[in-house]
Amino acid sequence: MAENQYELLEKKQGKKFYNYQQKALDQIFVKINENPTHYNLLYQLPTGGGKTVIFSGIARRYIQEVSKKVLILTHRIELCGQTSNMLDEFGVPNKIIDSKVKKLPTDDPHLCYVAMVETLNNRLQEGVMDFKDVGLVIVDEAHYNSFRKLFKYFEEQVILGVTATPLSSNAKLPMYEVYKELIVGDSIRSLIKQGFLAKGITYTYDVNLTSLKVGTNGDYTVASSEKLYSSIIMQEKLLQAYEEKALGKKTLIFNNGINTSKYVLGLFREAGYDIRHLDNTSNSKERKETLKWFKEKPDAILTSVGLLTTGFDEPTVESIILNRATRSLTLYHQMIGRGSRILPGKDEFQIIDLGNNAARFGLWDSPLDWQHIFQSPEDYYDNLVSDEEIQRHFQYEMPDSLRSKFANTEDVTFDIKGEYKRAIAEGKKPRIVIEKAISHHAKMCIENSDDLFDAKALARELKEDINYKVRLYSYCICKTTNNYLKWLEEDYTRRLNGKISEEYAAVM
Repeated sequence: MAENQYELLEKKQGKKFYNYQQKALDQIFVKINENPTHYNLLYQLPTGGGKTVIFSGIARRYIQEVSKKVLILTHRIELCGQTSNMLDEFGVPNKIIDSKVKKLPTDDPHLCYVAMVETLNNRLQEGVMDFKDVGLVIVDEAHYNSFRKLFKYFEEQVILGVTATPLSSNAKLPMYEVYKELIVGDSIRSLIKQGFLAKGITYTYDVNLTSLKVGTNGDYTVASSEKLYSSIIMQEKLLQAYEEKALGKKTLIFNNGINTSKYVLGLFREAGYDIRHLDNTSNSKERKETLKWFKEKPDAILTSVGLLTTGFDEPTVESIILNRATRSLTLYHQMIGRGSRILPGKDEFQIIDLGNNAARFGLWDSPLDWQHIFQSPEDYYDNLVSDEEIQRHFQYEMPDSLRSKFANTEDVTFDIKGEYKRAIAEGKKPRIVIEKAISHHAKMCIENSDDLFDAKALARELKEDINYKVRLYSYCICKTTNNYLKWLEEDYTRRLNGKISEEYAAVM
């Protein structure tokens, strides 16, 4: 290793570490000193906590203390560039191994290499690169299993995996099989309390996910998600949620399909909003121009698919919309993490959940036992709340914008379960519950309108409330097929309109 490279390393100190970051460095080096070779260690820190800063500092310190080189592995080209820039700030002479780099000279002077996993795998298979002088391998976003294929080439080195979520992207390939130990960093709540992350305010909307299918990867299929989220009902719910909670805020929308995202693009444009779309078919020029626009426009809306969950850092994001459901805890945290960066004047951001994700995983900042999840991922997956259970326990609350239209009604709630129990106890037919609910809705519409036309217009606004009441009733009578629910909702709506007409005719 060239002397001048060490001189350059000594001249720059890099970023100053926060207390929790310095603590992590010290913990990791205790383990490295105890296990100087053939040891795989995993470190967890929430998105936005500065993992790149930490492992760049680790690379610098390792080179100084151990006098061996460091290799950093990433799964996306954007992360290669970001990592290389951070290493430059720490004064670590580094080289990116991308598709243009076909081989390395034996006397290569760089002290650290940053490589894409697939590119490096090809070079190692070709036998054109030798990393015998590398003592530490750092794996960024270590929960991705694509890195495993490289581990056989580094059996004598220390491998340090870094991730926000120490849970494998494949349930059949648990991380404890390749990492011997996990070090858990500060929690999301701790980083929020210390002022390093913004606080997430979550708003949830009732979504029926029974039509979604789970694929071989354990998550919902794109095809079933496209069918649900491209529907008129879900598109309208998305626009309503945006206008109620995120209007005028810089907003990032995550979808599970290109068609869905393009529908969102058309929907928002038709409503008069400035919005753009990105997916993995967008070329580099389109991405660059779109992200520049998104950064500069205060109320920009960006709808995307599978691109901006990693390697994207835009602190000005004020609102995250999950226009999809996922069974991946990692993806859940990655999506929300895009809004968690702090700025002067920004200490919180919004999370609009249109996929029952908060009900499935808990709130973004809820405490998690990462050691247990790491050691027993099977238990975690087995205990995930089912979509049916989420549906059964969902509590509908009328949005403020809709509630204001029923200002003359003191109580807009109606206890379906309580009325059902009362009917059974009194020996009455369950159908009376629906009749009472319809009467309650009719009364609400009439006492908040001036004429029949206005009353029926208000009835149309109650679609979400009707859907919720119908579903609760179906649970009570244990009859929950989709066809029955559809028929019951249509019958309810038809009878509600009839009831309103009857009431108005009676007072004429």
